[in-house]
Amino acid sequence: MGEEFIKVEHLKKYFKVPAGTNHAVDDVSFAIQKGETLGVVGESGCGKSTLGRTLIHLLEATDGNICFKGQDITHVKGKELKKIREKMQIVFQDPYSSLNPRLRIENTVMEPLKRSGRFHSKAELREEATRLMELVGIDERLRMSYPHELDGGRRQRVCIARALALNPEFIVCDEPVSALDVSIQAAVLNLLKELQQQMGMAYMFVTHDLSVVRHISDNICVMYLGQLVEKSSTKELFSNTLHPYTKALLSAIPSTDIHRPMQRIQLKGEITSPINPRPGCRFASRCPYVQEKCHQPQILEEVSPGHFVSCCRNKEIG
Repeated sequence: MGEEFIKVEHLKKYFKVPAGTNHAVDDVSFAIQKGETLGVVGESGCGKSTLGRTLIHLLEATDGNICFKGQDITHVKGKELKKIREKMQIVFQDPYSSLNPRLRIENTVMEPLKRSGRFHSKAELREEATRLMELVGIDERLRMSYPHELDGGRRQRVCIARALALNPEFIVCDEPVSALDVSIQAAVLNLLKELQQQMGMAYMFVTHDLSVVRHISDNICVMYLGQLVEKSSTKELFSNTLHPYTKALLSAIPSTDIHRPMQRIQLKGEITSPINPRPGCRFASRCPYVQEKCHQPQILEEVSPGHFVSCCRNKEIG
C-alpha cells in the first residue's frame, strides 16, 4: 500500500431545505493513497460533487472526519485552513464560469502565486507563471488572451495551471472533461495523468462517465443518493460488478463491438427523495431484485479482498 493521503470516515453533509433535511452526503468512508486516483461515479444529484467540495472545505462537513496525511482537518479554520488549501485544490467542471472574464490568462495563473507571498518581484511571478503554462501546454501567443478568446480545452488547461500553482498534493477533479469535445477530453485526461506521474499527486476524479473513469482511475466508488453502494479497484469493478445499480451504469456505456450489441438495463420506478430518507436501501424503489429485507438499513461490507458492496444480496452475488 502507498502512503495514505486522504482518509474519510463516516462523512456527512446535510442541507436544511423547506421540506426537511437533504442528505447530500450520508455516512461516506474511503481512503486515497499517495499518487492514486479515486474515481467517484454516479448520476447527477447523487452527491459526488458535494463530497469533493466538502473534502477541501468549500463546504463544511455536518459530521464525520477528514484526515490529510494523518492530520484531522475536519474543523480547521483561519491560517491552518489556508495552509491546508495550498495542498488541496480543485478543477471545476465548467472552465469558463470558473475563470475571471476580466483577467488575462497570465494574470489568472499569477493570482494564487501573488496571494501565497512566496515571490518578491514581478519577474519571479511571471517566470513561475510561464513555467506553469508551459507545463500544461498553453502556447506563448495565448498568454495575454482573455478566457472568452480560448476554446474549452485551453480554458481547462488554464484552470489546471492555476490549480498547480501552489504545488498541491491532492486535487479534486470535478467533472473536468464533461463540458469538452471527445477529442479534447482525451488530451486533458492524458495531461492529468502525465502531471500525476511527474508530481506524485493524488486525485479524486468526479464524473458520471464510466468510460472516462475507467481510463484514469485506480479505484472507483459508486454513489447513489449520497451513499456509497460499491467500491473496489477499477479492474475488479469492471470484471466482477456486484451492485444492481453499478450493473445498470455499466450497461449504459456505448459499445462499438457489432458482435456484442448493448444490452441496456432499463431502470424503472421513482427515484427516492434524499430529503428525510427512510432507513433501508435508497435504490430499492428502482431495483429489479428488491426484497423485503432491502427496506432494512444496509451496510457497506467487504465481500472479497478490497471489494465492498452495500446490498443485502451480497452473500448471494459475491
